[in-house]
Amino acid sequence: MTVELVEVVRSGFRECVHSGSVVILGADGEPTLALGEVHVPIFPRSTNKPMQAITLLRNGFEPVDEAELAIATASHYGEPDHIALVQRLLDRFGFDETALQCPPDLPQDEDARATALREFAEPRRVYMNCSGKHAAMLATCAINGWPTEGYLDQTHPLQQSVVATITDLTGEPETDLGIDGCGLPIIPVSLVNLARAYANMATADPGSPQRRVADAIRAYPRVISGTNAPDLLTMRATPGLVCKIGADGVHAGALPDGTAFAYKIADGHDRARIPLTLAILHRMGVEWSDAHAELAAPPVLGGGARVGVIRAIPGVL
Repeated sequence: MTVELVEVVRSGFRECVHSGSVVILGADGEPTLALGEVHVPIFPRSTNKPMQAITLLRNGFEPVDEAELAIATASHYGEPDHIALVQRLLDRFGFDETALQCPPDLPQDEDARATALREFAEPRRVYMNCSGKHAAMLATCAINGWPTEGYLDQTHPLQQSVVATITDLTGEPETDLGIDGCGLPIIPVSLVNLARAYANMATADPGSPQRRVADAIRAYPRVISGTNAPDLLTMRATPGLVCKIGADGVHAGALPDGTAFAYKIADGHDRARIPLTLAILHRMGVEWSDAHAELAAPPVLGGGARVGVIRAIPGVL
């Protein structure tokens, strides 16, 4: 059973409730809080991306800099710097945009989308939020002499290596795979094991693939997300945090001491995400700041004025 976690309060009236499951791990890797279905596998969606990037490093991918490694983990908003990094990666390995097998899209960032529409741009594969990961996967195929056609297929050597890496990092038993929004295979993982994978990344030895990915995410939180994105805002407010959102209400992260969290919002609604993440960080003992307090209670508006709040339900965490 899931647990009520976040409420939307308008004019003193509880208007909506978002339920889900959440786990917090101590530095020893054991749960200090477990609410809901934390041992039941879910589709981690884009919280898989750091583990997929670790796979690429383990198979010889060598980014030019941390920004290029960050774009390989990104759910980017399609802003100009994002597109430039993806294009640089494609160009370096001799690919054009047609080699990407993610679906075409428009930028997620409102300004970037408006610019594309003003220029009568069609949806493009490079705009899709997963295009950095796909470009890095193409590069890794080229490095290893693997076919670039069909790199999405779960029988492809790269995807078999991804499964092995995620199984290694999470300890999750192998099971049937799903298909993610970008077309790649997705491995079901329980929340408790997803949190353990992030703790592994945050505490890994410097220079290891796990630590390199964690450090790139910390160094370039805007590259892995976008302007005013949840991961950017949360990591800016919390030095040392490495975290990554996934579609449909998934989020996972860890602090440098190995304390970690993972959750799934049952209805997948994005508005529950930031207040829940901030309540979890508070429970984990993060030093609270004005930035944390502001993020923890997004406003509910009526006629343009604040008339309520979106917040973690008091006392649940």
